[in-house]
Amino acid sequence: MQTMQFMILITTNKPKQILLLTFIGHVRPEEIANGRTDLDTLSRELSSGFTLLTDLSPLEILDKNCLPEIVKSMELCDQREVGLVVRVIPDPTKDIGFNILSMFHYSRRPRFITCKSMDEAAKVLEL
Repeated sequence: MQTMQFMILITTNKPKQILLLTFIGHVRPEEIANGRTDLDTLSRELSSGFTLLTDLSPLEILDKNCLPEIVKSMELCDQREVGLVVRVIPDPTKDIGFNILSMFHYSRRPRFITCKSMDEAAKVLEL
């Protein structure tokens, strides 16, 4: 029996002002909560108007109880003044209503773009 891996990888590209969140495997609320410290620390290193790039390509399952933790992460990015949110969602069944959640949890109203692949996101971001 193979052990299922799960995590959220959070990293930055400071010169491009991009904060990258990658959801991998079966993501549970604990992973999102535990990653918030990294999210907070790394977002502080970026300037107001930074880009949040969220990649759901390697996601297998997003636990249904992740919603409150995702909301807290959205609100943290809003506090840090995110300017653009790019989401890579190749499988629409894994979209838990990010657009609807964004309407209520990003008070600063950043711009939102949803892509089907990282290649498409790279073009949007001119990488």
